Amino acid sequence: MTFAHDTECSLNAMVALVNTADPDAPNGPDGLADLASLDAHLTEHRWTGARTHDAAELAAVRALRARLRPLWTLPEERVVELVNTFLRDGGALPQLVKHDEWDHHVHAAPATAALADRMVVDFAMAMVDVVRTKELDRLRLCAAPDCDRVMIDLSKNRSRRFCDSTCANRVNVAAFRARRGARRSP
Repeated sequence: MTFAHDTECSLNAMVALVNTADPDAPNGPDGLADLASLDAHLTEHRWTGARTHDAAELAAVRALRARLRPLWTLPEERVVELVNTFLRDGGALPQLVKHDEWDHHVHAAPATAALADRMVVDFAMAMVDVVRTKELDRLRLCAAPDCDRVMIDLSKNRSRRFCDSTCANRVNVAAFRARRGARRSP
């Protein structure tokens, strides 16, 4: 394991949040279209703490996606600036906590803070580990030519290239068909 379990969970949750927006279609499919989809996302990624369950909370979480996406393309110095901004603006105050079935881990914002603030601070804390361990190259864009989703490669050999198996299968099938077609051509 490259990172602590809670850091990996945060990194995966950040990837999932960023990928709820379709970067190629400003008014296209949205994985956080309503409060029900936000609730499902938060349940899947096991977010705890206070919630308002209103449109303002949904809008604040949706706005995080555009703030987080540059982490995948910026150089280290700019990533550090952005992470520090997230920590400062989110009022980070790291504390060790233990709840539910989780052993001790870090919460850097109080459970009573706004959901979007807790999320951005949590993601920033995960990025602190990524930067400190010089692992920024694990943040990647999907290698499929028709996909702009973000991903984190947590594999031991750093071999992950696609955001999911659908993109990997699509690229591999296209390559197979191209090879087969080349063999059949005179």
